[in-house]
Amino acid sequence: MRDAPLLQVDAIDVFYGDFQALFGVSLTVERGHVVAVIGANGAGKSTLLKTIAGLMQPRRGSIRFNGAAIDNAPAFAVVKRGIALVPEGRRLFPSLSVEENLKIGGQSGRPGPWTLSQIYKLFPVLSERRHLPATALSGGQQQMAAIGRALMSNPDLLLCDEISLGLAPIIVRDIYAQLPAIVGDGMSLVIVEQDIAQALKAAAQVYCLQEGRIALQGAARDLTREAISAAYFGV
Repeated sequence: MRDAPLLQVDAIDVFYGDFQALFGVSLTVERGHVVAVIGANGAGKSTLLKTIAGLMQPRRGSIRFNGAAIDNAPAFAVVKRGIALVPEGRRLFPSLSVEENLKIGGQSGRPGPWTLSQIYKLFPVLSERRHLPATALSGGQQQMAAIGRALMSNPDLLLCDEISLGLAPIIVRDIYAQLPAIVGDGMSLVIVEQDIAQALKAAAQVYCLQEGRIALQGAARDLTREAISAAYFGV
């Protein structure tokens, strides 16, 4: 199945109770590619990532990862298959040290290149502050720790939800500068992002969600600013 897409999301409908959040959303992630999902607040971006990660299940449609169906798999099983989520808001454990938070990410036992030493090489500031509680970190450092925790599971696919949210531009630039090192071993990456410029620079493929539907998709290099604006705002 190595010639098949790593991830194939096919026409999923996702609900919160009676409220439908996603309508027939489809998305493909090829091996070793970076895909960006953009859209305004409430467009369904986080819902899409949560559904891929197994935190929510689609009512209709299917999700296949490495050729196997995962649309009804629980989150812990999805992690063991090789998908890791960096959630919006970081969601670090405040009572644990930085290093303890990172070690939690390695509980799946998947083999791979990402170890504590590799995380500290990627983000040296985490090594310097590894014995401090997670609450002692700045917002940018917490985001690095959240990314590191996800990488510790040695995923084939990393899902990043709003990694620039609430961070100073210089910190955002520093984090995005590390993305080539993260995907350098063939890992695939899906970035949910409101910073369109960053998303377009980082990704090969872009999907724009608008009110729970795919309003635009295509290669980042081919999408015009006018087309993205129209899809983003629904005008």
